[in-house]
Amino acid sequence: MSDTATTTTDAPARGLRKSLVGEVVSDKMDKTVVVRTVSRVPHRRFGKIIKHIAKFHAHDEKNEAKLGDKVRIMETRPLSRLKRWRLVEILKH
Repeated sequence: MSDTATTTTDAPARGLRKSLVGEVVSDKMDKTVVVRTVSRVPHRRFGKIIKHIAKFHAHDEKNEAKLGDKVRIMETRPLSRLKRWRLVEILKH
């Protein structure tokens, strides 16, 4: 047996990471922004489309994002008690 077959399967494949687009609602913390995302989902019982609003704390290494910016965030390893997301890009100032 050749050992090339074993070396290709040694590294575990990393799963896909979730990515969301939202609006910055707070930039008062150092290297952290709070991003609000709005998703439209059907009501469980009645089926009417409702807005589901969620807030995420995201890591902003360079303090680039400002209040009101539209940003893309991506899932990452836990960085603190609340931060599990990181800022990928600023879509609109």
